Order: sequence, then C-alpha cells, then structure tokens
Amino acid sequence: MFVTAFLLAAVGCSKDDGDGAPASAAAATTKGDSAGRSGPPSAAPGGRRVTSIILSAGDVKTVERGTIEAGIAVSGDLKAIEEAVVRARLEGDLVGVYAREGDHVRQGQLLARFEDSEQESNRVSAVADREAAQSDLETAKWNADQSDQLFKAGAIAERDLRTAQQTFAAARARLAAAEARVRATTSLVTDTRALAPTTGVIAKRNVENGEHVARGADMFTVVRSDVLELAAAVPARQAGEIRVGQRVHFTSGGRELEGRVARIAPTIDPTNRSIAVYVQVPNGAGTLKGNAFATGRIVSRTVDGAIVIPSTAIRQAQGKDKPFVYRLDAGDALEQAPVTVGIVDESESMAEILEGLKLGDRIVVGNVGTLGAGMKVTIAGGGEGPQQTGNREQGAGNRNPKGPPGP
Repeated sequence: MFVTAFLLAAVGCSKDDGDGAPASAAAATTKGDSAGRSGPPSAAPGGRRVTSIILSAGDVKTVERGTIEAGIAVSGDLKAIEEAVVRARLEGDLVGVYAREGDHVRQGQLLARFEDSEQESNRVSAVADREAAQSDLETAKWNADQSDQLFKAGAIAERDLRTAQQTFAAARARLAAAEARVRATTSLVTDTRALAPTTGVIAKRNVENGEHVARGADMFTVVRSDVLELAAAVPARQAGEIRVGQRVHFTSGGRELEGRVARIAPTIDPTNRSIAVYVQVPNGAGTLKGNAFATGRIVSRTVDGAIVIPSTAIRQAQGKDKPFVYRLDAGDALEQAPVTVGIVDESESMAEILEGLKLGDRIVVGNVGTLGAGMKVTIAGGGEGPQQTGNREQGAGNRNPKGPPGP
C-alpha cells in the first residue's frame, strides 16, 4: 500500500508549474485519508490536480532581519611584511655563528662574527694617528696666534706670519684625514659583526662556524611576520568601491581573520584591467605562516536591519526577468513571490530582499525537488506550521469526544 502511494506521488510531482526550479530527490505524496492510506489526488477548482510535498524543518525558513555586507572577493598568498637578507660585507673567516633557523631575533642582535684582528689593529692605528694630528693642530694653532700678535707689534715679518698660518691649516687638514680613517676602520670592525636588520625570525642560515665567507655572500634571511600582507588584483570597475582602511574578512587554514586595506595602486594594469590592492593582516602571535593561501572579502558596504534570506531560496524561471521565491500561504500551500534582490553575500550565501517579502513569511530554501504553485506542504517532524497544527489539535479532540478523563 505504501509503495503504491509513493509511486502515485512521484508521478504527480514530476510535473512542474513552469518555475524552472531544478529537480532533486524530495519526498512528495498525494493527499490521503487520516489513517495514512493512499487515495486519489485531490482536485482543485477547475479540475487541476493538487499535489503535496513533505519537507524537513530545515527546508523552510522564516524571513527575518539581519546584517549583510557587500564585498569584493580577493585571494592570494599572505606574504611576510618584511624579508631581509643579511650579506657579508667583507671577506673573512667566521669565528662565531649565534642563530639558527626558527630563532626569534631582535633588531641589532649579533648573528655571526668574523675574525677581526686585522681590522681592529687598523682601527687602533687610526685612533693613534688622530690623537697625534690633534696635538699637532693645537701646536700649530698656538704658533699662528702668537705670530699674529708679533706681526701686529712689528716684531716679525709678514712672511713668518703666513708660514705659521699655513702650518695651522695643514695640521687641521691632517686631523680631518685622521678622523676619516678612524671612521673607515671603525666601519670595517663593525662589518665583522653580522647583526639582525629587523626583529623577526631566522628563515634561512647559509653559513657555519669556521667557514670562509666571500664578500657579498648571503648569510641569513630574517623574516618579519608580525604583519602579513596580501597583494590582490581587483577588477578596475570595482576600484571606486575600495578605500584605505576598509575591513577585510579572511579565511586561511580554517581560521577566520580580520585585516585592513593598507595601500592601493595608483594606476590600472593595462594587461588585465585590474588594480593592485595591498591588504595587511595582524599576526602578532605568529599563528599564521608566510605564503599561506587565503581567501577574503573587502567589505565595501554594510546594511543593518535588512530583510535577508538564504540565497538558495531565490529562483529564476525561464522567460521571466524577475526572480522569485516559493512562499507558504496561510493554508500551507506554495505560491510564487516575485522579489527584488539587493546585496548578495556569496561567502555567507545570504541575500538582501528589497521588495516582495515581509517579516514572518515562510519560504522554501535549497534544492528540494520539483515545486509548483498551489502544492501543499507538510513539514516532517511536527513542524507543519500553524495550519496543520490546528488541524491536528482538532482531530485529537474528535478522537476524544467525551473530554478529558475525570479525576
């Protein structure tokens, strides 16, 4: 008996009212008697057959208000905000390497040290030359001052005065040269110490203790990952919707992230008609790793208190320009409700409805099979709605005509 009823229902539901909705497996049945036995389909006015369908509670949703966001999709790899390569500034032998891959380092921290006896000796010599030059300058200055006074008193010739002045100028030049040599030799001593250029993590270490390193060779790579950055290409037609500081919702490795638009390229790429947008994501805890792939959405507009429904409820019939949804009327029958759609949030599968629905309306969501206007709906699990609930209570009362049992 149940198999016969199910086959009759399947035949009855195989015909669509022309709404163009895709068909999938759904529980449909014709109206039967109160005992669940199958019977002939009920006839609507005009002799049209009325079918019914059984839906789960999740297939019917009550229209309500919510917040929806308009966004521009972006995706790409999250790069570290800064990646610095430490190179050897001189050629020599390493006498100490103090950092390995994965170590956290601070800006200015000592990473490696070269053998520096030659550079230190040159620096000491330069300092000594500077002190000698400073002493010569003081003597020459005193002689020049004395010669000036004697010349004014007529005690020496002008030639002697000029000689003293030239000696003072030469001593001053020698001191400047000595100071320059001290700076140069001190810089060479500094170059024997490889320091971290920024606070971050050692990503690569290319040298070992005792190794002879050539000038310019890569020694370490330090990555600053407290902020990650994504460079995204946005279509030029959407460039006007993007502003520096806009919020960006990210998903990477199953984690929900929040970022901001940091920079926007000033020109459009003529090859693909897109504009580069740079988005930064805080990563102070270091939970995200560089080069992780992320998908996100730049929030261009937020609407609070909008009428929102799942976007899967919106259908489009062939030959009709306006989309519609299936709405349950007071008798739990389906009707087509044309709607005007506003913002569509694809990431959340939600859509804003500007016209066509009101709060409290019940609509069918998702792909539940072939539907048609006038089809009766029964919600499985006792959620049939007000109309069916009232009928069940009335039926229950009829089954107990004598009223409630006495005390």
